[in-house]
Amino acid sequence: MLSILCRRHQNAVIMQHLIDIQRADSLSELSDASLIRWVECALAEQAMDCELSLRLVDDVEMSALNRDYRGRDYATNVLSFPADLPESIQAELSHRLLGDVVICTAVLRREASEQGKSLPDHAAHLVVHGCLHLLGMDHQDEMQAQCMEAREIALLASLGIADPYLNREDDIAS
Repeated sequence: MLSILCRRHQNAVIMQHLIDIQRADSLSELSDASLIRWVECALAEQAMDCELSLRLVDDVEMSALNRDYRGRDYATNVLSFPADLPESIQAELSHRLLGDVVICTAVLRREASEQGKSLPDHAAHLVVHGCLHLLGMDHQDEMQAQCMEAREIALLASLGIADPYLNREDDIAS
């Protein structure tokens, strides 16, 4: 477990993002610095101090999470668990607790290979996608999906990463 405190300047105000990186399944190609950069990109417009956990897991743990929380008995690529604290408790915390993003490294590897994407580019997409869910975005209907995809494309472009939806083979299911 690695906890990182990132300080960003937002209109001359320092924003602090606490990012707890948990590696239950190691993926040496993805550095902590890259993971932090991708989370920071997704949180760039948040004018508040906030905290989240990013957990890399194997397919066994992801299958269990997907089964227990979504009723689907298979490993998916990314799941997001927004924090659901009563406002009275949240108000007492120094940072807004956003929640947890969980990424399955086995599915990440397989999808990157199948889709002809680099592992880091696909990982960046999943991290950004998961963080956007923690910020309240969703893709339950066509309008929501278009808004979320446009945001993902813009954020990834700011990182120098091509539109992940050009070849629509991926199924992000968080």
